[in-house]
This record gives sequence, structure tokens and C-alpha cells, in this order.
Amino acid sequence: MLSKKYRFHSRGGVRYTYQNGKTIRGSKISLVFADNSRNKQRYAVVVSKKILKSAVGRNRIRRRVYEVIRLELPKIQKPVDCIFIIYSKEILSIDFKEIQKNIRDLLKEANIL
Repeated sequence: MLSKKYRFHSRGGVRYTYQNGKTIRGSKISLVFADNSRNKQRYAVVVSKKILKSAVGRNRIRRRVYEVIRLELPKIQKPVDCIFIIYSKEILSIDFKEIQKNIRDLLKEANIL
């Protein structure tokens, strides 16, 4: 699980990232990212109720994505705010390695990795 110091703590930071960030869309996941001046990294994972009605399923998707972020964290050196938006419930059933590949591809395309 990703530690608390790498997560957003208020809606203001999320709102700022949505308004001023750039968006990259993948096959099942979208990434909104923006540089920040706080010299630290912050991440969020958004899974809408439209994607999956069950809170258990949404939380499981969130935990899987946070775990991928935690594993990729040592490779990221830039202070950046990232929001991963999940728009396919297939993330729940696909292999962990494929989720990792999708997220790594998004981060490379954004020049974060």
C-alpha cells in the first residue's frame, strides 16, 4: 500500500491538478499530471461508481493501482502530482503485470519515469 505522505490530503490539490494538468489516456487508465512546487510527489486513484457499483470492487482496484505506484516510486525523481482515472472495470480481473505495464507506459509517455 502506498504510504500516506504520497497521497493527496485535500480537494484543492486535486482540483488544481485537474485544472492545470495534462491528460494522457491509455487503454483502460487515464493519467492527469502536473508539476508541483512542494518538492514532493502526490498520487490519487479515482474509480467512479459508474464503472463499478460495488465499493469492495472499487477499493480492490484502488489498492491494486496504489501497489503498482508504490513499486514504481523509487524510479520517479520529479516532484509531480498524478491522478490515475480508471474507466474500465476490466482492471479488476486482469493480471497485475498488465496493470503495471499500462501504468508504466502512461508514466513514460508523460516523461515522469
